[in-house]
Amino acid sequence: MVHYRTAAVQGRKVFYREAGDPKHPTVLLLHGFPTSSHMYRNLIPLLADRFHVVAPDLPGFGFTDVPARSEFQYTFDNLAKVIEGFTDVVGLKRYAMYVFDYGAPVGFRLALARPERVTAIISQNGNAYEEGLSADWDPLQKYWRDPTAANREVIRAFLTPEAVKWQYTHGVPDETLVAPESYTLDSALLARPDVDEIQLDLFLNYASNVALYPKFQEYFRTKRPPLLAIWGKHDPFFLPAGAEAYRRDIPAADVRFLDTGHFALETHAGEIAAAIRGFLGGAA
Repeated sequence: MVHYRTAAVQGRKVFYREAGDPKHPTVLLLHGFPTSSHMYRNLIPLLADRFHVVAPDLPGFGFTDVPARSEFQYTFDNLAKVIEGFTDVVGLKRYAMYVFDYGAPVGFRLALARPERVTAIISQNGNAYEEGLSADWDPLQKYWRDPTAANREVIRAFLTPEAVKWQYTHGVPDETLVAPESYTLDSALLARPDVDEIQLDLFLNYASNVALYPKFQEYFRTKRPPLLAIWGKHDPFFLPAGAEAYRRDIPAADVRFLDTGHFALETHAGEIAAAIRGFLGGAA
């Protein structure tokens, strides 16, 4: 059974999904844009018999509190600090982490801060290398270089319901496998007051993640965490080269590709769960 809980972290409520026996090895699931822990709804039951599975919503996403921009600066540093505090509140001492999209720079910050807590990493389209960035990042990179109001408005197009649905369906051979509640829920939550501006702030701050890539890579080289990169190979944002690059710093990394897009769990939850179970059998 999956439990739907909240934890008080730094004076705010963090929503999370939890399943499995806490005595078992923990897997921390970190979601990306524009979704929430809802993206893990199919994966959690497939892992919960062998693992303690915990999936929080980041601030500004899902059912976690959405503090006003005047009260909380929406940066990836601050998202990571909230999740670090969350792991303390709920008592996660050691954990493997599953990182996807935004969850990767959040999770890798946790690993830099507390490397002794990370037992293994599963990166599902979670990038840490510049060669993993596709040409679809060009408008965002222009915004990073020149954060004008005009360039911010161009980026707003990523927030429309059509753009959100496209992220789910692009590169998926059979779109009828993608549940419509996935992108519909994301769009509904994006439509809340001021959430669009929060997301635009995070788009701008994403440049800080690219700046940290060398530090993330140094962590991989020096700590050599067991790593499984399992990638939707038709992802329009994060190219297969980003998955292959992990082997440069972790030669033993297990790199696999799936015939799907960015949100690989929508179509391949069973395959990903089987890969995780085999991988963590020797790593967690």
